[in-house]
Amino acid sequence: MSATEAPTARTYGNFRRPRTSGLRGLSLGATLLLFAGLVAVVLATLVSVWAALALAVVLALATAPLAVRDRHGRTLMQRAGVRLAWRRTTASGGHLYRSGPMGRAGYGTCTLPGLAAASSLTQAQDGYGRPFAVITIPSTGHHTVVISCAADGAALVDQRQVDTWVAHWGQWLSALGSEPSLVAASVSVETAPDSGVRLQQEIAGNVVEGAAELATSMLREVLAAYPAGSARIATRIALTYSGAARPGAPRRSAEDMALHIGTRLPGLTAALSATGAGTAVPMTATELAEAVRLAYDPTVATLVERARASGGTGLTWDQAGPMAAQEGWDHYRHDGAYSVTWAMTEAPQGEVFSNVLTALVQPHRDIARKRVTLLYRPHTRAEGARVVQQDYKNALFTAQQSAIGHARDDAEVTATRRTSEEQAQGHGVIRFGLLITATVTSAAELPAAAAAVDNLAPAARIAVRPVYGSQAAAFAAALPLGLVLPLHTALPQTVRDSM
Repeated sequence: MSATEAPTARTYGNFRRPRTSGLRGLSLGATLLLFAGLVAVVLATLVSVWAALALAVVLALATAPLAVRDRHGRTLMQRAGVRLAWRRTTASGGHLYRSGPMGRAGYGTCTLPGLAAASSLTQAQDGYGRPFAVITIPSTGHHTVVISCAADGAALVDQRQVDTWVAHWGQWLSALGSEPSLVAASVSVETAPDSGVRLQQEIAGNVVEGAAELATSMLREVLAAYPAGSARIATRIALTYSGAARPGAPRRSAEDMALHIGTRLPGLTAALSATGAGTAVPMTATELAEAVRLAYDPTVATLVERARASGGTGLTWDQAGPMAAQEGWDHYRHDGAYSVTWAMTEAPQGEVFSNVLTALVQPHRDIARKRVTLLYRPHTRAEGARVVQQDYKNALFTAQQSAIGHARDDAEVTATRRTSEEQAQGHGVIRFGLLITATVTSAAELPAAAAAVDNLAPAARIAVRPVYGSQAAAFAAALPLGLVLPLHTALPQTVRDSM
């Protein structure tokens, strides 16, 4: 390429959801139920035609909830299950949370609500001697470390450098499949208004007596105007490890996992520097407690900033939760704020550019605090090979069901074949999802925040839906706490995929 030749813009795509092995788009469970029912109907005709007809009607009524899907791919059975679970939760009072001196958290603490209620926080040192916090979830035996990044951003950066960052980020994600004991990862980009406390302290510490009146008046004007339109962007990467027992060894404790994670952190943070993440350092226990506290109660942001400047907040993990929280069907109220969380139901279709999510993660004037979280669950090499081969077989089976070929089915076969070839060449296979949390200070601002997300999602080429009936769990999952949602459901993942 010559020096004057412009680089070709790279595109990305082939984000795929594995297809089911059922008949004509049906799930595996619905297909098995249909076949078993048809056999029963045929046998019933030997007894009575009316009995066979009645059995056929019952079969249709039983199969319909598993076959009819909405535009987000959810069946009637799944939607009914969510409604039933929500009614059971509200009847038992599980949607209410009270802590503090008059609450039920114990000892007047403000522990985290919901799925993270039993979590604990410890601190250790990595191979470089840097302190880092470890979040332990006892129910799943998971241990999470959070890395804070100062992302460089793509402003005034040429396209070739952006492509290099994306390539290194893909390699970093692919390497997670070979990371020992790692089960999940998440990237959270949070935007919030800047309180202006840091600017005040910086100016106060650099103003000298006898300075020119023009300079001091300009600084006073900057101090008065800058915080009103500025935003603070925080990027955090959470890595979740499993402490499950290994062959010939018992289940590992939090201390054992802290030692294991501490030896892996230097290499992981060093590799992030080539992805455009900037300076990547592990978060300490106090920093993590402050971040979670601000998420549940954004009104204390100014107090936290001032406390940091005067020696530290001293917040502990049992003070990071809200004083009160109440979950609604389509929103979540926590302390002095209201939040709504959306989940991605369809990844970007077709080919997209590297800046497809830029508008989604940028600050928005109608949303006081916005958090966009990408959730990753990497496959190992063996699991990845099995998944892509099964996906290819399912796509080929679907294409062969029709005597007349469909372009969509042919494209699915081509895409799955390309994916299997790339996996065979050493590329990683990873499951991913996306959560969007919009937090505002009053219930009257919720419609404007919802309208903003409805406009941002199509621009990012994704489809989203509010997490109805599970707003509290989705809010916690969008935080860097290491919660792997499929492991906290009543039904196993394999059973739900078959429904």
